[in-house]
Amino acid sequence: MRISARVLDGTYGKCAVGVRAYLACANGDGWTPVAASETNGNGCIEDWDGWHLERGLYRIVFDSDSYFAGLGAVTAYPEVAVIFRMQEESAKFQVQITISPYSYSTYFGTTDGQSGKS
Repeated sequence: MRISARVLDGTYGKCAVGVRAYLACANGDGWTPVAASETNGNGCIEDWDGWHLERGLYRIVFDSDSYFAGLGAVTAYPEVAVIFRMQEESAKFQVQITISPYSYSTYFGTTDGQSGKS
């Protein structure tokens, strides 16, 4: 399984560039860090796309506080955490969030035509 992530800025109607994100996998006692990265000029984290991940429960925490502080704005949600389950070995999954200072929305699905869309 592979994962990619994208962050869109709903306030300014653009890709959110420079958002830090942390990927972790669930274990019996909490979360094991897997990787950290930052969105590129297209609001994407593509570094993780080439990695093979095992089935399981994952979490991506997006640092929205630093992003909005860099724009001179304050946010009600300093972090946006998306917890999701990856079940299919051959699928490429995408997590996408749209953020604004006082709201956020999420999308999780596959990008390669496999089942698992939600």
